Amino acid sequence: MLELKKISKSYQTGSFVQQALKDVSIEFRNNEFVAILGASGSGKTTLLNIIGGLDRYDSGDLIINNKSTKKFKSIDWDRYRNNCVGFIFQNYNLIPHISILDNVEMGMTLSGVSSKERSKRAKEALKKVGLLEHAHKKPNQLSGGQMQRVAIARALVNNPDIILADEPTGALDTKTSIQIMDLIQEIAKDKLVIMVTHNPELAHEYATRIIEFQDGKKLSDSNPIKKEEQDTSTLKIRKTAMSFATALKLSFNNIKTKKGRTLLTAFASSIGIIGIGLILSLSNGFKIEVDRFERDSLSQAPIIISTQAMNMDEETMEKISTNNHLEKYPTEEKVFVQDDVVQTMLHTNILSDEYLNYIKKMDSKNLAGISYQTTTGFTIINHSSDGYQLVAGSSYWTILPTNPNQNENGIVEDNYDILAGSIDESVPGLILQVDNKNQIYESTLKALGLSGKEVTFHDILNQELKVVFNDDYYIQYGEAFVPSQDLEKLYHSDHSVTLKVQAIIRGKEDKEMLTSGSGIAYTNSLTELVISKNKDSKIVRMQQEKDYNVLTNQPFDNSSMSTNTKDTILGYLGAEVAPSIIYLYPKDFDSKEEITSYLDQYNQGKEEKDTVQYTDMAAMISSLSGNIMDAITVVLVAFSSISLIVSSIMIAIITYISVLERIKEIGILRALGARKKDIKRVFNAETFIIGLCSGLLGILIAYLLTIPVNQIIENLSGLPNVAKLNIIHAIILIIINVILTMIGGAIPAKMASKKDPVEALRTE
Repeated sequence: MLELKKISKSYQTGSFVQQALKDVSIEFRNNEFVAILGASGSGKTTLLNIIGGLDRYDSGDLIINNKSTKKFKSIDWDRYRNNCVGFIFQNYNLIPHISILDNVEMGMTLSGVSSKERSKRAKEALKKVGLLEHAHKKPNQLSGGQMQRVAIARALVNNPDIILADEPTGALDTKTSIQIMDLIQEIAKDKLVIMVTHNPELAHEYATRIIEFQDGKKLSDSNPIKKEEQDTSTLKIRKTAMSFATALKLSFNNIKTKKGRTLLTAFASSIGIIGIGLILSLSNGFKIEVDRFERDSLSQAPIIISTQAMNMDEETMEKISTNNHLEKYPTEEKVFVQDDVVQTMLHTNILSDEYLNYIKKMDSKNLAGISYQTTTGFTIINHSSDGYQLVAGSSYWTILPTNPNQNENGIVEDNYDILAGSIDESVPGLILQVDNKNQIYESTLKALGLSGKEVTFHDILNQELKVVFNDDYYIQYGEAFVPSQDLEKLYHSDHSVTLKVQAIIRGKEDKEMLTSGSGIAYTNSLTELVISKNKDSKIVRMQQEKDYNVLTNQPFDNSSMSTNTKDTILGYLGAEVAPSIIYLYPKDFDSKEEITSYLDQYNQGKEEKDTVQYTDMAAMISSLSGNIMDAITVVLVAFSSISLIVSSIMIAIITYISVLERIKEIGILRALGARKKDIKRVFNAETFIIGLCSGLLGILIAYLLTIPVNQIIENLSGLPNVAKLNIIHAIILIIINVILTMIGGAIPAKMASKKDPVEALRTE
C-alpha cells in the first residue's frame, strides 16, 4: 500500500516561493486505476514526481508498504524507482540512440538481471504491447503511439508495484489514445496505476478512482480507502547498479550518432600520441642501431685486469665527495684535509698465483680469446740495406690473443680480415696489422727491416728477423753484463731463431671501433720460446741470486722507482714473471655478463685490498651512449606531452558538451533507477571510448608516419628502417592516453551525476 501523509512541497525562485503541494494525505490500494485531475499548476505532476521518487517532499511522509521514507538516502530512492515504480511519460522519454529492445531492457540492466533473462522478458513485454517485430528499430523509426507502447513495455518489464503515467495520451490522436488507455486499464487489474491528466472525460471513462487537485490541495476523492482495507505488506527493494559494459554500450551508441565529431575529437586528441609515438619509434630504432653497433663492435672489447685499476663505483665516488658538507669560501682560519682523488680511485690488484689459476679455470666457452701482458723482453735483430738493427720486442708490441676453443673462431677471426698469409699460434711468429687504408707507421716498417713508401705483402711475408737469447747476447765482465755489439754475428748465429710475419690483418668494416690503427703483434708461443731459452741463462740465475742490478753492477735502492726492482730486471731479461695485464675477450654480450659475474665471485667475502678490480670498456661505452639516448628521449617526450595535457582539456570540454546534449537521457536513466555513480559511469565510459579511439588512432598514424620518416632517414644517412615502434610503448601510450582522457572528463561526468532528474526530464 502507498500512503501520503501531510505531504508539502514548495519551489523557490529568487525571493518568490511557490507552494506546489499543501498537506496532501492520500492512501492508495495495491490494485486500482487512479486518475489525478486538475488544471495546470494544481500540483498533480509534482505529486507524481514525489510518489515516483524523482522529487523530494519538504515535510510529511511517504509510506511504501508500511515503511516510512523519511530516512531514505539517495541510493534508497534509486532502488525504489527501479524496483517499485514504472514511469509512462507524455513525451515517451525513450533514449534515441539505442534500439527499442535496449530501451525496454534498460531498467533490468540496473537490477542485475542476466542478459539472457533481460532479452526474454523484454521481448515478452514488447509482444504484450504488440511491438515485438519492431524490437531492433530505433525510437525515431516508430510512430507516437508505438513509442508510447514501448514506454509502457519499459514500465512493465521490471514488474513494478506502481505504474505512474503523466498525461500518457497528451501527444496522441484520439484513436491511438483509446488504444493506449485500454492497455493501461488492462495493466491496472493487478497493479496500482496512478495517471495524471487534465482530461475529465478520459478519467471518468477508465479510472476506478478520481482525485481532484486545485492549488496544491486535494479537493475530492471518489473512492477513498476505508480502515478495513489497510494493507500489512512490507517493502523489499533489490539493489541497483549499472555495469561498466552497459555504460560502454550506451555511450558507444551515442557516439555512433556523432561519428564526424567523434572522429575529429579523436584525431585532435591523438596529436600528442602521434608525436610521442614517433619520438619513441625513432628513439627505439636508434637505440636498436646503437645496440647493434655496440654488439658488433664492442661485443669482444676486452675486459682488462691490470695491476693498477681505476675504481669508479658508487662507494668510491661517495668517498671522494665526503667533504661536500663543508662551507664554500669559509671565513675560518683553518685548512682542511682533502682526500687525494687519484689515490682514492686507484686500486692495486695483486695478480697472485691463486688468481691466475682462478682465471685459468674460467669456462672457455665464454671466451673468444685471452692474452697475458708481461714484462718479458725479446732481443730481435733485423737485417736491411741499412745493416743490422736491434729491435726491442715487448716494449711496444702486442700479444696475439690465444683462442681457447680450437674448433671455433677466436678474437682475431671474428674481428679481423686476414689479407695475406695465415696464423699459426703454435709457431713463434709476428702478425702485422694495417689500418683501414692499409697504412702502417714508418717506425713499424723499420722495425721489420723494411723501408719505402709502399711495400708489397710479398716483401713483408718474406722478410726475416732473428730472436737471440741471453747467453749469446750478454757478455759478462766481472759481476756485470753488457750487450754484445756484434749484431751481424748474432743474426747469423746457429742459436738464433728465425721469425717471419705470418699474416697481414686488417680490422673488419663493422668492427672499426676495436680494430682501427696499426702495429705488430706476436704469438704467445714466441713468449714461451723466449722464456724457455732464457730462464736458465747465466744472467737470469745471477739476477735471481743477487740484490743488485747485474746489468749495471749497482745495488738496488729501495726508494727508487719500480723499474729498478729485481722482478722488472728479470722481465727485461726475458725471464718468466707474473703478468701485469690480463685481457679477456668475451664471445658476445651474454658471455661478457657470464665472465664479469665469474670475476665478481672471486671478490665475494674479501676485504677491499684483496679484491681484484677490472675494467669493462664495453659496459662503460654502452652506459654512456644509453644515458645520452635516454636523456634526449625524455626531453623530446616531455615537450610532446604538453599536447597530451591540451588534449585532456579539450576532452573535458567535449564531454561537457555531451553532458548538455544528454541531459534528457540523464533524467530517463535516473527515472529508471540509475544512481548518481551510474550517470558518472556513463560519461566516464564515453571518455574511455574517445581516449581509446584517439590512442589507437594516434598509434596507427604514428606507425604509418614511420614509413616516410624511415625513407627520409635512409636517404640522408643510409640507415634503413630506423624508426621502429615498440609494441610495449604503443600499449603504454594508449593506456596513458585513456587515463588522461578519463581524468579530463571526470569533472563533466561529476556534473552530470548531480543533475536534478526532474529538471533533466523537462529538457528538450
